[in-house]
Amino acid sequence: MLTLPALSALLAATLSLELVAVNAHGPHPGAHYAHRGHAHKRQAPAAGTDSIAAAATGASSFTVSVTAAAAAASTTAAGTPAGGSTVITSAAAAGATTATSVAAAPASSADIGTGVYDVPPLASISSGMPSGPLPSLTATYTPGATPSYISGAPPLPTKFMFNAADWPELDKVPPTVQEWMKELDGHDIPDITPTQDGSCAGDPAAAAQAEERGWWTCGGWTSGNDIVSCPDKMTWGVSFDDGPAPYNRKLLKYLEDKDLNATFFVVGSRVVSYPDILIAEYMAGHEIAVHTWSHHPLTALTNEQIVAELGYTRRAIQAVLGVTPTTMRAPFGDIDNRVRAISNAMGLQPIIWTTGPGGPFDTNDWHVPAGTVTGEQQFEIFEGLLGNATIMDTGFIVLEHDLFEITVDLAVGYTLDAALSHNPPFKLESIGTCLGMPPTDLYQETTTNKSTGTGQHSSSAAADGTDPDSSAAGRVFASSAFAGVAAAVVALAGLL
Repeated sequence: MLTLPALSALLAATLSLELVAVNAHGPHPGAHYAHRGHAHKRQAPAAGTDSIAAAATGASSFTVSVTAAAAAASTTAAGTPAGGSTVITSAAAAGATTATSVAAAPASSADIGTGVYDVPPLASISSGMPSGPLPSLTATYTPGATPSYISGAPPLPTKFMFNAADWPELDKVPPTVQEWMKELDGHDIPDITPTQDGSCAGDPAAAAQAEERGWWTCGGWTSGNDIVSCPDKMTWGVSFDDGPAPYNRKLLKYLEDKDLNATFFVVGSRVVSYPDILIAEYMAGHEIAVHTWSHHPLTALTNEQIVAELGYTRRAIQAVLGVTPTTMRAPFGDIDNRVRAISNAMGLQPIIWTTGPGGPFDTNDWHVPAGTVTGEQQFEIFEGLLGNATIMDTGFIVLEHDLFEITVDLAVGYTLDAALSHNPPFKLESIGTCLGMPPTDLYQETTTNKSTGTGQHSSSAAADGTDPDSSAAGRVFASSAFAGVAAAVVALAGLL
């Protein structure tokens, strides 16, 4: 298994973005509010707006630069250290090339998972497969538009134009911002030493203190303030990490057609790269949450670096949407009591995917672009999760990824369809909806929840799946240390 530092280095090497005139507006747990009465969380586009093609000229253009790790052989295995992990090195500085989509041969409707979304047959989905056609956004929104499902929401800001001088380097841990450090004043931030690399194997001393640290990566330890499940049995909390990205357009079309909403945990570096897609997610009624600026393991960072990772992502989302999320998810689920306290002090409540009796509710979609399993093998793993879900007394939060075409195809063509057609049926909802949170509480500008940002959290606890209090959204089923490490590696590997 790759070490987290190796995966982080490979991520930075393969996800640098070259932006060209990006135009954002072109082409509680607790009482269950009447979220089922929220009518319809979809927003009609402004009158007179048109659909935009991904490669539209003038209004919005972008190119994606990636290190040609395979084609140019810029990434090589550099040996195996004592712990048995493969170390990856990358010639990132010299190997950037512009990626172009290669149109796949069209498949017949009988061969496509959901028929109308250009999804290949499951047997054809694998690492290195040809790219399909780049989808288009079906709606665009003008500055000043407001989402009808959030009472009192501010209007969309003036169109976002990316200027590299205004932002940290993409996919790198950003610099300290002293003004944001003041948000920690008056909050009890535990004096916990950063881990070596966010992994149990990389820091055995920290792993031995996992319970004391409240370290989710090593043992599934959580706080009473962590959101880790949907309270109602057979409810699936739909979430996607690591976007926004070009193939989100296909996912958004599917979710619209099925009248579903999801929670998108977005990376700040992607937000400033694809602002129009973030706007489409938000205006369609989906929930937006923070997933850091560079997708680095947070327990391995200093307090100042954690604040910068969260702060710059908040700033990016607010610049594009005009709102600031009140929830976050740590990359890899790598969170401890120090990271929790900082997040809460900054008004961001942590959300983690559920760990059930059979392991984490991770679809393992990341395995396919990483080349470790095929689409068919991934789907078999996923079907095992569905069986575990039916024996739980609560609902659950599921991890999927939307950064790459492969993971979007797996969701649109197979994973979500299987959940919708399951017997007994699952109820698929965004995380805020499954918790009964009013949409206003998802953003600082509209929230009525005065506890947001208190920094308070209970002592760490891990459950074993039989805890009679496991229905509380603040508890998680325990995972072994191995399962915790696997889940941690999952999130970053999903970016490969």
